[in-house]
Amino acid sequence: MNENREERTEKREHRRVNDATRLDVWLDVACLFKTRSEAKRACEGGKVEVNGDHAKPHRLLREGDRVRISRGYGRFQDVIVRIVIEQHVKKSEARALYDDVTPKPTPEEVEARRIERVYRAATRAAGTPDRRRQRELRRLKEGGN
Repeated sequence: MNENREERTEKREHRRVNDATRLDVWLDVACLFKTRSEAKRACEGGKVEVNGDHAKPHRLLREGDRVRISRGYGRFQDVIVRIVIEQHVKKSEARALYDDVTPKPTPEEVEARRIERVYRAATRAAGTPDRRRQRELRRLKEGGN
C-alpha cells in the first residue's frame, strides 16, 4: 500500500518538474504574464528573447536559460530560469522559479520615465472626454437642462 502511494508521489513530482517546457507556459506559470495567451502574443510579437534569440511560444525552455522580456517604453526585464515546471503555483512561490537580473535604472532613466508619465497624463487629459465630461458637454449643447 505504501509503495503505491510513493510511486504516485514520484509520478506527480516527475510531472511537475521537467527538463524542458514550452516558453509561453513557463512565462505564465512564473507569473511574468497574466495569462498564457498574453505570453504567447508577446512571443509572437518579438517581445521575448531566450539566450539572445527571438523566441516563439513553442520553444522549449530549460534551466539556466536567460529570458529577456520587453516591457514597453524601452524597458526590459531579464531573468534566468532556475526551475522549469508546467503546473501553476502561488505567485509568492513563482518568484523562486527565476532569478531577476534586471539592472537597476539609472537616475537619468528614472527622470525620463517621470517626465514621460507626466506627458502621457497631460495628453490623455486633452484627448477624448470621459463619460461625465461628455454628459456635461451634451447638456451645454442641448440648452442647459
